[in-house]
Amino acid sequence: MEEQGAMEGIPRGWAGVRTLPWYVAGSQVLGVACVVITGVWMGHFYGGYAWDGSPQQFNVHPLCMVLGLIFLYGDGVLVYRVFRNESKRSVKILHALVHMMALVISIVGLVAVFDYHNSANIPNMYSLHSWCGMLTFVLFFLQWLLGLSLFLFPWASTVLRSWYLPIHVFFGLALLAMAVGSSLMGITEKLLFSQPSSSKLAPEAVLANVLGLLLVCFVVLVGYVVTREEFRRPPNPEEEALSVHFNTLNESSRPNSP
Repeated sequence: MEEQGAMEGIPRGWAGVRTLPWYVAGSQVLGVACVVITGVWMGHFYGGYAWDGSPQQFNVHPLCMVLGLIFLYGDGVLVYRVFRNESKRSVKILHALVHMMALVISIVGLVAVFDYHNSANIPNMYSLHSWCGMLTFVLFFLQWLLGLSLFLFPWASTVLRSWYLPIHVFFGLALLAMAVGSSLMGITEKLLFSQPSSSKLAPEAVLANVLGLLLVCFVVLVGYVVTREEFRRPPNPEEEALSVHFNTLNESSRPNSP
């Protein structure tokens, strides 16, 4: 009976929350491994990095996209779980800043590949990989702008925020999955262009395939952490009361519609 009483004193879901740091640590190990393997792949097999219109400039593209559009983007999604007990506004700002870093690094990666293609007289946007990758980037940019304007600044009404929040959350995970899918197509395309037709599995192909598997594991683990109910941010009555009070004041200060 005493043991049952002690168990009843533990908040619901606490046992699950205690595993959160392990899942987050696992995601970071996977994410860093993806970035490192991408760097080794481009550096060891393709001569490193440059910004002079040479093939080494192309190598900047996969490294930046894995670092920005996958690893940092995934970390930006995770901040609401990692800092679940911190001030909500502080977490919002961190979420926006991490995704801004991901956006800037992704832009560098895109500029690198477009500039290299133009220098080498290679057509742009000729493959399914490039189409899906560009669609992912454009949607990510729009998602970031809408999230910044609706959730970080006070002009939006509570009704508008409540309507858009599920859409924002859905596309947050969907875009991460799209980024990984585009990367898998890019890995396959790179191997097809660079590997001679042979029945033997080359070391480069092994490394690239391992990278693809780790990318899939990363997005699956991030998705699991974000969607698991007991890992969600606990409700804070004081923050909710302040938010309602602020929105009431904000809406009452607006002129009435004619």
